[in-house]
Amino acid sequence: MEVVAELVALVVVVGLVAALCDRFGYPTPLVLLVVGAAASFLPHAPEIRLDPDLVLHALLPPLLYATAVRTSLFDFRHNKTSIVSLSVVLIVFTTGVVGWVTWLVLPGVAVAAALALGAVVAPPDAVAAAALGRRLGLPRKVATLLEQESLVNDAAALIALTVAVSALTSSPSAPEVAGDFLWAVVGAVLIGGAVAALLAMVRARLRDPVLDTLISFVAPYLAFLPAEEVHASGVLATVVTGLALAHLSPRVQTASARVTEAITWRTVAFVLENAVFLVIGLQLPGLLSDAGDSDLGAGRIVAVCAAVFAATVVARFVFIFGLAGILSAGTPRMRRQAWSPGIAGLVSWAGMRGVVTLAAAQLLPEDLPDREVLLLAAFTVVVGSLLVQGSTLPWLVRRVGLPGPDPAEDALRAAELGDAASAAGLRRLDELTTGHEPVDVIKRLRDRSVARSHAAWERLGRPLEDKETPSNTYARLRMDMLAAEREVVIRARDDGTAPGEVLTAALAAIDVEESLLDRQEELESLARDRALAPAPRGSRCEHLETAPVSEPHPASACEDCLVEGTTWVHLRTCLSCGHVGCCDSSPRRHSRAHFGAEGHPVVVSAEPGEAWRWCWVDEELG
Repeated sequence: MEVVAELVALVVVVGLVAALCDRFGYPTPLVLLVVGAAASFLPHAPEIRLDPDLVLHALLPPLLYATAVRTSLFDFRHNKTSIVSLSVVLIVFTTGVVGWVTWLVLPGVAVAAALALGAVVAPPDAVAAAALGRRLGLPRKVATLLEQESLVNDAAALIALTVAVSALTSSPSAPEVAGDFLWAVVGAVLIGGAVAALLAMVRARLRDPVLDTLISFVAPYLAFLPAEEVHASGVLATVVTGLALAHLSPRVQTASARVTEAITWRTVAFVLENAVFLVIGLQLPGLLSDAGDSDLGAGRIVAVCAAVFAATVVARFVFIFGLAGILSAGTPRMRRQAWSPGIAGLVSWAGMRGVVTLAAAQLLPEDLPDREVLLLAAFTVVVGSLLVQGSTLPWLVRRVGLPGPDPAEDALRAAELGDAASAAGLRRLDELTTGHEPVDVIKRLRDRSVARSHAAWERLGRPLEDKETPSNTYARLRMDMLAAEREVVIRARDDGTAPGEVLTAALAAIDVEESLLDRQEELESLARDRALAPAPRGSRCEHLETAPVSEPHPASACEDCLVEGTTWVHLRTCLSCGHVGCCDSSPRRHSRAHFGAEGHPVVVSAEPGEAWRWCWVDEELG
């Protein structure tokens, strides 16, 4: 009963702190860490001792899987050089630097023990990188590099730790170490890929979202445990399985299964990720108590902890800026992969450590001299990186001047993809129709596809103040209608006039429709150094390539709407003659009508802060 109460209290505290952080804009991981440390000194606070088996075998697989399934396999392959450098070479470099510094400042410590501590503190944490990266608004390239690095480096660090610990009692040769590392990687990839292939085949035959989600719960352990059993890397096997299943998901899962799985894993990841930071803080009294029993003085212990933390941070800076310099001075292909000083600085400073470091520290042998000091040093690196680096990252992001993810740019890309998808769906509808289908059914299908595409474009443009976009008007009115329908069903439930199964089905139908409404909040105008435009890329449209290039000039009204006395939603300017017309979400669609009458192919957005162009002929954004 006491354990259950403690777990409930843990979840409640996590939920309350996260809600307050969302309300006031504070970084949740850092606040939870401070709350945990403060709560640990309260009377009757539970003493937390991390069980390394619990963390490494029970908590780590789902945490890694939850991050892996959100990661793009394309981005992972694209950044493979950076990932190998940061996840393997940097781990070895940090292990050596921290081990050397520890050996210097802690007299009598064995070289293997110092290197073991280096391996413990070497890997930045996937959970910390993902949580703080999302909260602090890191530039997308930096956040992606950190998450991808953290998915793989745990495996390299745990292998290095195993070698260092074994060196305390034996002397493994270099070929043995290289062979073990090679098998750890190859075996993990083979097992992770095999598990993903097997589960993908099973998923392709399932239509029940509950059973499909159940498979995702066991997937991390189906990869992790067999890999560990054959002495491969369970961490890497879990990551491979997560990446592969996420990549195959659109082809083997039903839509309802993907939605159910995504919501479920968001909840699981939220609880586990945030509980980890709270637990880290709760460990503080136990670590201080153990360190107090050491024969070393308080001053020496503080010096060791400070030196280890400084060595961990400096080693990352030296390696990353050194690698960036080598790439910048290399071949043209190397220069294309080089990081700017701003990117290198953010990646260096954002290497926060987390629960894996603390769990790995518990693997140090119990009879190791000064073990309690080494554990406190590892804790110092975790807390120091989270508090010092995590709290100063927002300032550094502003100082560097690299923009974070722009919701408006994302919305523009989403609108372009939505248009392409809608066009493909309408072409498929034309292929399927035989002329014998009811006309109203075909019209409803077309209207639904077009409306979803228009809703995405309506997110762009100027705020309409007292006006609503058509999609928002539809959503608002339909929401009120659904509320009235739901009230009737609830009344029938309360009166007992319908069977429970019928009531459940009726409520579910209303809920599903409500969840599908295109309730798109308009984007607030964002301060940009340039007008919103798509990222440069090779265009296949000759009309976009030959269209005049000029500075965007926002317009105030649709010329034809003023004549007709009608209203508009957003405005477009013809690049051939300067005609200003309204968009396809507007009732009269004068911009499209102008193209039909004059044949002028390219328009540019006439909304403030936007410079994207659209070709009516090829239906391409540029």
